[in-house]
Amino acid sequence: MDATTPKYSKARYDEIIKEVSSYLKKVGYNPDKIPFVPISGFEGDNMIERSTNLDWYKGPTLLEALDQINEPKRPSDKPLRLPLQDVYKIGGIGTVPVGRVIIMNHPGQIGNGYAPVLDCHTSHIAVKFSEILTKIDRRSGKEIEKEPKFLKNGDAGMVKMTPTKPMVVETFSEYPPLGRFAVRDMRQTVAVGVIKSVDKKDPTGAKVTKAAVKKGAK
Repeated sequence: MDATTPKYSKARYDEIIKEVSSYLKKVGYNPDKIPFVPISGFEGDNMIERSTNLDWYKGPTLLEALDQINEPKRPSDKPLRLPLQDVYKIGGIGTVPVGRVIIMNHPGQIGNGYAPVLDCHTSHIAVKFSEILTKIDRRSGKEIEKEPKFLKNGDAGMVKMTPTKPMVVETFSEYPPLGRFAVRDMRQTVAVGVIKSVDKKDPTGAKVTKAAVKKGAK
């Protein structure tokens, strides 16, 4: 705020809030739940203690705003998961994840058969977009179109993906660290998403039934 004209300008602060709030709404956040804290890192204004240069501001300092952030709930009640960086020993189970994908940066259209690389935890595995199931509104999550022919920049959708080799993933609701992913193509991140469901299969391609899962757990 010490670099505004005039210094510590409330008008400039309000202008920034308006511009940033518009962007936050577009990506699905509620600006009313996000504090906008005017500070000067160079001068130390409003970082730890309130500043007389910003006497028009009645909200929290930066430190107070950080202290008000709720710590995310960790899945401490779940089985231990240890993603490995270099060595993988996977016991012959293939997966077909179904995930919600948001297209961020792709020059054209993405359709069935698209074959990018999926980055999930420490895995980097080529996948195939087997089927685009639906196009959805990324703010509300409501379905816009069933079985669309393609997705383009800014679209969100539910996509069935098939990896080219076995990989270990979880649904985002069960274990978030193993349930979020990035889609990369030509060294560019073209989409991000979360895994909504996982269809596990054995090496022969036969679907693993619930009865078989229960039997194996005994």
